[in-house]
Amino acid sequence: MISIKSEVPEEGPAIEHLLDIAFGPDRKSRPSYKVREGVAPQSSLCFAAHHGPSLAGVIRFTPVHVGDDSRAVLLGPIAVHPDHENLGIGSQLMKTGIAATKAVDLQLIIAIGEPGYLTRFGFEPASPHGLSFPVLVEDQRFLVLPLTDGAAQRASGMVSARHP
Repeated sequence: MISIKSEVPEEGPAIEHLLDIAFGPDRKSRPSYKVREGVAPQSSLCFAAHHGPSLAGVIRFTPVHVGDDSRAVLLGPIAVHPDHENLGIGSQLMKTGIAATKAVDLQLIIAIGEPGYLTRFGFEPASPHGLSFPVLVEDQRFLVLPLTDGAAQRASGMVSARHP
């Protein structure tokens, strides 16, 4: 049985280990980590999936600015442990995370990721909306999910870290 709950601080080391397994030891050199550097994920938007007693997956969102608007988050990381793949855990984490972001007056979710996966959840290319990412990424991997009607059309500018 899969259960998804808010991440708790005690899971921190296990989550870091899971992220190392999923993305490799050089994961912090990836473009999205460059934007998240020095900014903690928004704790109310961090979820852990458990398959029985095992940590099976995680999703986090980090606060960002898009131009002058601070009502946006950067998706990620999202990861599922290889021992628990193909059980729908990633999809459950995505649905839980998206629902949580909609509940807290956010306008946009920004993502750098696999378009074939993320478009299933409503993500679309970000560049045509006048959005830009501060680190070089493949344009087709730079995506946005508008959380309210017209949010993507109203947004423009550079994605940047939102420091507290």
